[in-house]
Amino acid sequence: MKKLSFWARRIWCGWFFLSGLLSFLLLYPFFLVLLTREKWFPYVFQLKKIWAHWILFSCGIRYKLEFEAPIEKDQAYMICPNHSSYLDIVLTNIAFPNYFHFMGKAELLKMPLLNIFFKRMNITVNRGSITDSHKAFKRANRDLGKGISIAIFPEATIPECSPNLSAFKNGAFKIAIEQQVPIVPITFLDNWYIFPDTKAEHYVVRPGLSRIIVHKPISTVGMTEDNVSALRILVFNLIQKTLSERGDFDRKKGLCKN
Repeated sequence: MKKLSFWARRIWCGWFFLSGLLSFLLLYPFFLVLLTREKWFPYVFQLKKIWAHWILFSCGIRYKLEFEAPIEKDQAYMICPNHSSYLDIVLTNIAFPNYFHFMGKAELLKMPLLNIFFKRMNITVNRGSITDSHKAFKRANRDLGKGISIAIFPEATIPECSPNLSAFKNGAFKIAIEQQVPIVPITFLDNWYIFPDTKAEHYVVRPGLSRIIVHKPISTVGMTEDNVSALRILVFNLIQKTLSERGDFDRKKGLCKN
């Protein structure tokens, strides 16, 4: 029975990627056209939401959204989710209602097909280059100034032992303070279990319910660069506390990458 369950999950995993690929190929021509003009980027964002919903629906992944406070329609935000799974990217597109750009590592430019979003619309950061990093942060500041929200995973990568958090980087908090925009922490409670980044045989991709907490925005008005560290710690502790109190850590064994 255990072996049958394992292979059923393997088949489901294959269907997850196949469904995502086939639906993306159908939408690809529309993405290509809409990405040719900056004024059409919001339509790309809406199309990505539709694509994300299809992926979840076709693969039996449900989600439950909880907002601690309203998200103002015309306000730009710095979105800071925890990062425990590749599913986080799909669900961030669904969880946050306002138009936003992702900011991620430069390696995403090497991803076949999906790199089209990072060539123009989203922002890539080459942390090995001071010049490139400066350009990326300048672009993020410019987008926020235009009223476009930015989403950054402050851990920068999926931790070695999800759902435990890795240390947060300063970048998101520094930019938010520079632009005086609110921080919106997001806690993904279950993605580490539904779609784990591990080779452990007893943790294989599976259908399930993803619970998402969109926390109350944290104001940065009046903060300066001296407050970056305190703000980073505040958001880290908030997400860690939420994971500890509401995450099902009884399933935790064996999630370290191997």
